[in-house]
Amino acid sequence: MSVERLPTIFFGHGSPMNAIEDNEFSRTWANMAANLPKPRAILCVSAHWLTEESKVTAMAKPKTIHDFGGFPRELYAVEYPALGDPALAVETVDALLPTKTKLDIEWGLDHGTWSVLRRVYPAADVPIVQLGIDYSQGARYHYEMGCRLKVLRERGVLVIGSGNLVHNLAKIAWDKMNEDDYAYDWAREMNDTFKSLVAEKKDEQLIDYEKFGKNGRLAIPTPDHYFPFLYILGARDKDEPYTVFNDKAFAGSLTMTSFTFG
Repeated sequence: MSVERLPTIFFGHGSPMNAIEDNEFSRTWANMAANLPKPRAILCVSAHWLTEESKVTAMAKPKTIHDFGGFPRELYAVEYPALGDPALAVETVDALLPTKTKLDIEWGLDHGTWSVLRRVYPAADVPIVQLGIDYSQGARYHYEMGCRLKVLRERGVLVIGSGNLVHNLAKIAWDKMNEDDYAYDWAREMNDTFKSLVAEKKDEQLIDYEKFGKNGRLAIPTPDHYFPFLYILGARDKDEPYTVFNDKAFAGSLTMTSFTFG
């Protein structure tokens, strides 16, 4: 039986509150499944699982992790009971060779994963595994890992990354939280740069993000939320069509800009 090739998606996930709030971003996520082939399973690279080696979740029933503080009680009550997929975990280990990837049964689903997917698949009826980001490695390593994940798209797996292209929590404009699409000039400029480089298929410049200068350092003070984007950049074909969605800024120093490739 032939399997339809799945797209690959980078989600700008923003605040954990998007998991429970009715807003432009969450509504976009909620409408996505209608335009996607139903995946056999999902592999997610989340900005919120940073490891010291390559790991993939391999438990049958991953727990919902509330990895944040200071939010309303309602958010902590959210559970996302999607099953895991131990067989996909083993497939992922094989796909990522020669990098040695360990099977993990301790982690679960962090909010980079469930805050988005509970909107896309509210019935929690698609199995999910998470791939940890080996934070001891540089940008090219993560891009190349993404390239190896491309084969999973041919097997009915939806490969997604969850982070933010511009993500500087220290610079958040707290007084602009409710202002639509508010961005500092440097955030807007860098977000436009990222989109232009994707359009021009200039992966090398996106990998070498540390060469973007002062504005780049403001947009990416730490690469945790940028690395998931590099996995998706690697997992896509340069000649395949893509769409940009949720292309807005939030609170000055974050952008929700997201991509679907394929």
